[in-house]
Amino acid sequence: MFYLSLAVDIKKVAVLEPPDDTDSMQTYIVLIERPTSNFGAQSDHEDLERWYQSFLPETIVNSNQLVKPRMIYAYRNVVTGFAAKLTAEEVEEMEKKDGFITAHPERNLQLHTTHSPNFLGLQQGVGLWKGSNYGEGVIIGVLDTGITPGHPSFSDEGVPPPPTKWKGKCDFDATFCNNKLIGARSFQGGKTTGAPPVDIAGHGTHTSSTAAGNFVKGASVFGMANGTASGMAPYAHLAMYQVCNEQGCDESDILAAMDTAVDDGVDVLSISLGGGSATFYWDYIAIGAYGANKNGIFVSCSAGNDGPDFSSVTNEAPWILTVGASSIDRHIIATAKLGNGQEYDGESLFQPKDFDSKLFPLVYAGAHSKDSTAFCDVGSLTDVEGKVVVCEVGGDIARIAKGIEVKRAGGVAMILVNPDFGGYTTIADAHVLPATHLSYAAGVSIKTYINSTSTPTATILFKGTVIGDQFAPKVSFFSSRGPSMATPGILKPDIIGPGVSILAAWPFSVDYETQSKATFDIISGTSMSCPHLSGIAALLKSSHPDWSPAAIKSAIMTTAEVDNLAGSPIVDETLYAANLFAIGAGHVNPSKANDPGLIYDTQPEDYIPYFCGLNYTDQQIQIITQQKVKCSEVGAIPEAQLNYPTFSLFIDPAGKPQNYTRTVTNVGPAKSTYELAVVSPHKIDISVQPEKLTFTEVGQKMTYHVVFTAQNGAGKEGITLSQGYLSWVSDQHAVRSQISVVFDT
Repeated sequence: MFYLSLAVDIKKVAVLEPPDDTDSMQTYIVLIERPTSNFGAQSDHEDLERWYQSFLPETIVNSNQLVKPRMIYAYRNVVTGFAAKLTAEEVEEMEKKDGFITAHPERNLQLHTTHSPNFLGLQQGVGLWKGSNYGEGVIIGVLDTGITPGHPSFSDEGVPPPPTKWKGKCDFDATFCNNKLIGARSFQGGKTTGAPPVDIAGHGTHTSSTAAGNFVKGASVFGMANGTASGMAPYAHLAMYQVCNEQGCDESDILAAMDTAVDDGVDVLSISLGGGSATFYWDYIAIGAYGANKNGIFVSCSAGNDGPDFSSVTNEAPWILTVGASSIDRHIIATAKLGNGQEYDGESLFQPKDFDSKLFPLVYAGAHSKDSTAFCDVGSLTDVEGKVVVCEVGGDIARIAKGIEVKRAGGVAMILVNPDFGGYTTIADAHVLPATHLSYAAGVSIKTYINSTSTPTATILFKGTVIGDQFAPKVSFFSSRGPSMATPGILKPDIIGPGVSILAAWPFSVDYETQSKATFDIISGTSMSCPHLSGIAALLKSSHPDWSPAAIKSAIMTTAEVDNLAGSPIVDETLYAANLFAIGAGHVNPSKANDPGLIYDTQPEDYIPYFCGLNYTDQQIQIITQQKVKCSEVGAIPEAQLNYPTFSLFIDPAGKPQNYTRTVTNVGPAKSTYELAVVSPHKIDISVQPEKLTFTEVGQKMTYHVVFTAQNGAGKEGITLSQGYLSWVSDQHAVRSQISVVFDT
């Protein structure tokens, strides 16, 4: 499970349940074989729902009192099946019926939770923004906690009417539904009163405005990060599908929203939530995304906030763009100054102008007691009145909540210090008292100072917004890492994008400026990086309406940056070079993605032999694809043979060479020649044929063969992980495929 630290206060709502025997019931997602009819017309939809109801126990079907509450959703696009309240015994009876495929209880998933357009090279009137008309005509569907109608970020100034293909509905009144916010629906499995999807948590408002918020001048929080806020695709249309409440996000609701988005005519789906790695035939985000992909919809998902551990990435299906989180070059500086004169720069969004910068007594909360006190848990602090308190990050206690505890106990300020795995990642939060968030190294130094004197003192100096960090982008410690558990042979995450201290729209004021509707907040998570990529995908879709979802994904990945602003390799939270399981293809570069030269395209049917190679059964593949498959006839391919823009290899140094092919499509100049450039991973020989690709027309495809061979001594010398790249270079383009190698020794 992944959680974003947000204060959530959502009122309880009525639950629609059968009147009797509910204790043993839970929501099951039931998948069945699709009948021969295509169910395109409304009458066919009704026939399909009757087909679904035939799988319910007869006692249920014959009771008008029960059948409607028990059947929660009838799906028809991304899967064939339904969600219903059932007992385990009823499911056992259902399994005996012809056409039944599978059923299992739904999971409850969790949320993965401005200057970033400029940082990404998006500027008004030039480049990709101008070439794509700021995303005009593209519809972004966001699955989240709802949206704040009437916020200036969702003004439709400059936004044209939606395209005629739009078939969705907006459940807000006409005052709030406009050419920007064209869709607003709530999917809460019968748990809501039918009210429109008002966002109380804030998460959905933030992600929506990050993807496609309109231009809002003078955006700031506590006067910090002041400037014009906008999303990545400021003239794209938004459709909000509310699927989350205070308890999380139920799979049946997520699937219903994705199913509806297909009917509505959405182009891009942005999903900043997840629930850990799962095989794809049990993962309904993956299954729904596959169905959406078949209908031409691009799906972007957050990678998760469980880093920096290896194999913590989620939403890792190859037809999903999996997005990790990195920093931008803006920091909101708050400096801890110690009595010995040492200063340590950290961050805080709250920067009070009236804070006395004199030195105060300094105390470490965990100096003489248990962990809960070190983490500044609720009710844990005593004897800190008038002091600056050092608190440890972690302990399942939100950073802002630690400050609330320090303030309750009479502390004058707080210094938050990272655990060792947090490294140098710092976050600007809207604290309730003077505070700063410091690195692990700074925390060690401060605790050493405290132990070196009987009268330690400190204060906090507030220095405001500073732009120009040459280490940016840095991978944040919380950003989940590969290799993928569900499919190790596919490099995940795919890409990184801005996800640390991101300013975007918020439902209410966090700095007590209640006079304005232009309320914003700065928060962090892969929840924030995902909508950046969703908006960029919308720009590319607007610029290249004929590109498939896989083509858009390839363009983003093969043009990604691997160096920071200083021209050095991108680093992670340790300030050492990040590996490919942290950055994937690299950091998104929207302008380059608009002109990639070559793309690696993939069609939905191309995944079937890949599924067979994962040793999925025919029935398990049918769950994902909604079609009958026989692997004995289709054949199987290894994961790394999928026509993917990157390589993730597991190599036995004593084993045979690994042989793969890739097919590229020319989307650049008709007449163009690309020559091979290779940087081999440590102790790996790479052979590619041909070494030159010559194209004579746009849309032409060419295939190359690549062989990876381990050298003598590979996997030894303590090196178990290595990386390199394969690039096709013309006079105008460089098309890079990252190569990750794990030595199986």
